[in-house]
Amino acid sequence: MSRDIDYGNLMHTAMRGLIKTVLTDVEHNGLPGAHHFFITFDTRHPDVELADWLSDRYPGEMTIVVQHWYENLRVDDEGFSITLNFGDSPEPLYIPFDAVKTFVDPSVEFGLRFESADIDEEEEDDEDENETGDEKTEAEVVSLDSFRKH
Repeated sequence: MSRDIDYGNLMHTAMRGLIKTVLTDVEHNGLPGAHHFFITFDTRHPDVELADWLSDRYPGEMTIVVQHWYENLRVDDEGFSITLNFGDSPEPLYIPFDAVKTFVDPSVEFGLRFESADIDEEEEDDEDENETGDEKTEAEVVSLDSFRKH
């Protein structure tokens, strides 16, 4: 029986850990300098918590900006909670790290994108019987062009 090193999942775990470390630092010390974040997440993730009107307005994914006004940033092992202002209405959110699709800090041109691709059934049959899951997740550096002001 052979086994492979799953670099995709190891990279995924490391990059989610990087996001956790950055947000934990911001939780304790605030945003330094010009740093700010664009965080896109899957609103359909079962552990995402957001107001019904927000999930109705953003039925697939949503991008939040953590910059000038935010409150109650709390980071745990699985994700983070934050209160953001939507049209003068503070709304609490909970975003699991597994729901994050992109994390961008345009102030230093840093970005990550997490993509999911379904594994073909044939490939799944060839996998080790102990392996479970229907998705393979990869992390990569994201292009910042889509976040630039035009």
